[in-house]
Amino acid sequence: MNGSGSLRILHISDLHFGPPYRPGVGEALLDIAVQLRPDVVVVSGDLTQRAKPEQFAAAAEFLTRLPAAPRLVIPGNHDVPLYRVVERFTNPHGLYRKYISEELNPVLRVDGAVLVGLDTTSPYRNITNGRICRWQLDRCSEALQDVPPDTARIVVAHHHFAPAPDYLHDWTMPKARRAIERFVELGVELILGGHLHRAYIGNSLDFFPGSDRERGIIIVQSGTSTSRRGRGREREKNSFNLVEVSATTHSITHYVYFDEEHGFTPFSRHQFPRPGQHFEHDVLHASEAAKSVVVTD
Repeated sequence: MNGSGSLRILHISDLHFGPPYRPGVGEALLDIAVQLRPDVVVVSGDLTQRAKPEQFAAAAEFLTRLPAAPRLVIPGNHDVPLYRVVERFTNPHGLYRKYISEELNPVLRVDGAVLVGLDTTSPYRNITNGRICRWQLDRCSEALQDVPPDTARIVVAHHHFAPAPDYLHDWTMPKARRAIERFVELGVELILGGHLHRAYIGNSLDFFPGSDRERGIIIVQSGTSTSRRGRGREREKNSFNLVEVSATTHSITHYVYFDEEHGFTPFSRHQFPRPGQHFEHDVLHASEAAKSVVVTD
């Protein structure tokens, strides 16, 4: 954690190196990433547009220019060849492994958090919607075994477990409910993802009531950080999230790129209490402070 006592996670996604990539936006993202001084960098898939060698090479070079912090990177469906069918069936992640990482389901342990990356790509079927396998949930259980209670448990996956609450009505992954139930049992606090090409920050209870109504899981979706493929209210826009984990709260700041400013700027902020924590004391202090303010003409 940094000097403020919180863990700062830079969450970017859907870079789409290739024709949709916006070089100017990419440079702006690199600039602000340095300013934000993250403790961890998360890239939640779709580094390329068509899984071509030159696109992976460009994405790999981009990653080297991000802040020198521990990072977790996972593939997305666009990082698997779509039209090169033989390659898709025989060696779907060959180029990803060559240029980005040998590990498709990485686990990152840092002070204050354990992040479990899950490869939700489905090269043989459900290419668009992805899939989550039982063995991956078992692996997640193993990674989160014996984790201290105050350590944040975070899952990172490219495909979404919950649909964005807007007019586009995206389909979720098959077996998403089963995964959410397991994550709740494991005490997962945050799920970071991409794929939707627009941001959504909310709670799994909005979509999956589940068996445990005490708390859901905070859903943190990033839009496309550097491409022209934004959708919904982020059509032709780019975005990313800064997630800050403290002992009591999760704070998520959603950044959006504005052409007139030639850079990213905070667009919204969201704060959630961590399990066992509440906001009542902060509200009381705020109320007392408000009483002490005197307005004069």
